[in-house]
Amino acid sequence: MNKNTAMLLMVLPATAWFILFSYLPMAGMIIAFKEYRYSRNGFLSSIIESKWVGFQNFKFLFSTNDAYIITRNTVLYNVVFIVLGLVIAVAMAIMLAEITNKRLTKLYQTGMFLPYFLSWVIVGYFVYSFLSLDRGVFNQIAEMMGMDPVNWYSSPGYWPVMIVVVFLWKSVGYNSVIYLAAIMGIDKSLYEAAMIDGANKWQQIRNVTLPMLMPLMTILTLLAIGKIFYADFGLFFQVPRDSGTLYSVTNVIDTYVYRGLKSTGEIGMTTAAGLYQSIIGFILVITSNGIVRKFNKDNALF
Repeated sequence: MNKNTAMLLMVLPATAWFILFSYLPMAGMIIAFKEYRYSRNGFLSSIIESKWVGFQNFKFLFSTNDAYIITRNTVLYNVVFIVLGLVIAVAMAIMLAEITNKRLTKLYQTGMFLPYFLSWVIVGYFVYSFLSLDRGVFNQIAEMMGMDPVNWYSSPGYWPVMIVVVFLWKSVGYNSVIYLAAIMGIDKSLYEAAMIDGANKWQQIRNVTLPMLMPLMTILTLLAIGKIFYADFGLFFQVPRDSGTLYSVTNVIDTYVYRGLKSTGEIGMTTAAGLYQSIIGFILVITSNGIVRKFNKDNALF
């Protein structure tokens, strides 16, 4: 304690945050196994006095199509995000690294990084300015070309692509900076040796840059797999503007729990959905961490 006082004080705020908002709320998972009813004596009394129902909340959840839809959407979207996000972020990082003009590099990097700081509320209105039925940019262009306007917020078929595009637009800049930093740390003598051997630019990227980035790409991908059952609430709620006709392609576990609690007030059922998400996510996190440890068994990173 005396030797590491400064370090412990630095860790204290984050430790307090995790205890208050991550560990203490775990006791609330008991609600998933109860028919929660409010009590005048407070929240704790409500939990204690509520009737035990076992797995009835889970049975109700999985007896409908909602469980399949929200699980399918959550997993498939995250798979696409992981694959395309990795490929595009690495490609953008390599292109930025190849720009010789450092001022242009900083300009492009800032422009790509800026969307990451925008809230999903702002992004939702930004997307609405393009997709609005009467004043949207896309429909105005369609009318100028003699085409009928499209009611985008009532057409589920378009939204899988839109969700992916918006996510990549907002996140690729941040991820590319991580890979760009790794590229900047590659020993320049490796490129010089490749040039002496007659390697062109593409061969240098394929035989030097990508192999050197492979450990980082593998680690970040495996860690992302551990969060494959977690969806970005703001993306799937704010961007589609909570349109009911789009639920088949935009409803994920996080939005389902929120809407269920808001509309029905059945805390037990929504807690069951959240617990289902957490258990599967926990299994994937432990599994991916095990893979990462095995992959890096000769390194001191983990």
